[in-house]
Parts: sequence; C-alpha cells; structure tokens
Amino acid sequence: MLVLGAALASGADVGGKWVAQMQGPNGEARDITFNFTINGDQVTGTVTTPRGDNQISDGKISGNQITFTEVMDFNGNKRTIQYTGKLSDDGNSIEFTRSMQGGGPGGPGGGGGQGSGGRRGGGMNRTITAKRASS
Repeated sequence: MLVLGAALASGADVGGKWVAQMQGPNGEARDITFNFTINGDQVTGTVTTPRGDNQISDGKISGNQITFTEVMDFNGNKRTIQYTGKLSDDGNSIEFTRSMQGGGPGGPGGGGGQGSGGRRGGGMNRTITAKRASS
C-alpha cells in the first residue's frame, strides 16, 4: 500500500510511447514521437521528429504534470525546446505547450519567428496533444 501511494505521489504513469502531430512549415502534418522512461519523478527518453532523434533532459513529473527539455542542432545552431504538459484525466493523452528558444539570426532567441507555422523559432509557442501509442 505504501509503495502504491509513493508511486502516485511522484507522478502519473506516462512511461512508454506517445505520438503527436504538428503542422510543418509548409502546412503538412508531421509526426512527433515521445518515448518516455520514468524513474521516480525523473523523466528521460527521446523525441523523434522527421529531423531525427533528440534526447530528453531535465525531465520531471509531478502528479499529472510533466516537463522536459529537448535540444536540437540545426546545422550548428542549437535550439532548446521546453515542454510543459498535462496528462488527461483518462491517462490517454498529454497536452503539451512547446516553447522553442535559440538558433539562427534574427534577434533575441534567434529566428525572430512567431505564430505556429514558420521555420524561424525564437520564442515560438505551440500547443500539441500526444496520444498514448498502443505498442
């Protein structure tokens, strides 16, 4: 009973594979796959996009909240993406706010982009929903 209580206090069960779609620069849908490994309140794993795999760092889970960082390298320009997510009540989806920082020219944070469709990423925020994969 104590073990179960400790597991629930540290965070929800988000371990495994999750898939989301995000609009690409030309308006096409692109899959993003999250593979989470949970150890207590720590989250590790990978984020897979059409550009390849990136490691998850600084991952934490508390209750139904999950946060982590993904660092991407675009031709020598580092971009940091912060994820803040909330697990749904049924446990089958996570709504993420994805905030990109850095990379490229164009002002603070790089890129100077805004909105949800452009290639330039400084300070760009998007909301995406990941669904638990069946396998």
